[in-house]
Amino acid sequence: MCDFVPGIELSRAFYHEVVAPLLPRVVHSAALVGPGSEVLEFDTARSADHDWGPRVLLFVAGEQVAEVEARVLAGLPDRFRGLATVFSYHGRVGAGVRVCEPGGWLREQLGFDPRAGMSLLDWLSVPWQRLAEVTQGEVFHDGLGALEAARAALRWYPQDVWRYVLACQWRRIAQEEPFLGRCGEVGDELGSAVVGARLAREVMRLALLLRRRYPPYGKWLGSALARLPGSAELGECLRAAVAARSWREREEGLSGAYGRVAALQNRVGLAERLDEGVRGFHDRPFRVIGGDRFAEALMASVSDPVIRGLPVAGCVDQLSDSTEVLVAAGRARALTAAALGLTA
Repeated sequence: MCDFVPGIELSRAFYHEVVAPLLPRVVHSAALVGPGSEVLEFDTARSADHDWGPRVLLFVAGEQVAEVEARVLAGLPDRFRGLATVFSYHGRVGAGVRVCEPGGWLREQLGFDPRAGMSLLDWLSVPWQRLAEVTQGEVFHDGLGALEAARAALRWYPQDVWRYVLACQWRRIAQEEPFLGRCGEVGDELGSAVVGARLAREVMRLALLLRRRYPPYGKWLGSALARLPGSAELGECLRAAVAARSWREREEGLSGAYGRVAALQNRVGLAERLDEGVRGFHDRPFRVIGGDRFAEALMASVSDPVIRGLPVAGCVDQLSDSTEVLVAAGRARALTAAALGLTA
């Protein structure tokens, strides 16, 4: 375990030392992108116990896929730096080099090829995890010019789409923020803790979105927040909220977190500047940020009439937590289209 080499470093060396020499005069692109904790640089020695090894995605023109695949498979050594070059990856046993046509791979991951332009439904139907997997990782060589073009198209939301997604994230907070105290008031500390943890997750995702980071799925959400510059105090507030034994302590932690993301939104400047302080929930003794204030300000700043007319429900990650939806591009797209009334 002490000799662990991060997967992106391993794969970079694997490409340059082994794969590239097998491809003289073949126009290609090569990268480590797509699924895998090493793509987002969250892998550790523990990651090496499954779906992990020297790995490269190789992209060539469609008519060359079979020929290049045969050449690479014939030339690969059995091991690279002590690791097998054929291993199990996501239920498939095969070589660590996968050969694809770029458009086909992009449609498999996203449901469309972003190089052809992107519709509103395209933007809202791709899970954050998928967007992160395609835009992060590393391109080792881009002879086709396809990967960098696709990654540039997906780098971040257009301004009005960003405003909409942020508004929907604030709406998620608004929907539950008074429940933490209401549960606690009737002696339901377990229910209050569950609501508090849900709200902490929404604040974490909001903080990442405000800093132009696609939030990863649950396993890496805390790690992603910890890497965010200036997030230490926000993290302390959220840890206090999640660890609290009483609803008033939980409310105190979340109140501090709300103030910090409200201040961040004001600094980003996408909408009217609003008071960053918590306040009472009507005449009840619960403190809330009033998430709907921020959602409404963001929507008021949207200039695109189509986006302005959408229900404040959100992108696919805000519509569903089901892994069975989020890992299947067709399902994610169908759900988003139905919920928002959008067509391709």
